[in-house]
Amino acid sequence: MEYVYAALILNETGEEINEDNVTGVLEAAGVDVEESRVKALVAALEDVDIEEAIETAAAAPAAGASAGGAADADAADEADDDEEEEADEAEEADEADDDEEDGDGGEGLGELFG
Repeated sequence: MEYVYAALILNETGEEINEDNVTGVLEAAGVDVEESRVKALVAALEDVDIEEAIETAAAAPAAGASAGGAADADAADEADDDEEEEADEAEEADEADDDEEDGDGGEGLGELFG
């Protein structure tokens, strides 16, 4: 979410939303910057009119959120969410590998019912 906030700050101050500026804002805020997330954000916002997206989001905040929201307003969030989902899947895969390596528990229904 802080990546989107950085883009909003840059937009509000009239600065160009590019990788260097987003990284600078995030580093100034003390965020551990992931280059791939910055690139995804900048790419997602390339053709987005941020002011229009903000107005659209403000016009229907509750109804839009429950119905999936406005596509333009969520473009940057979707890029962030996709990367977070990929990271979560990778983390789950690592945990599954760790469980298999431990070998300290039974498997299947026998473990559940003793």
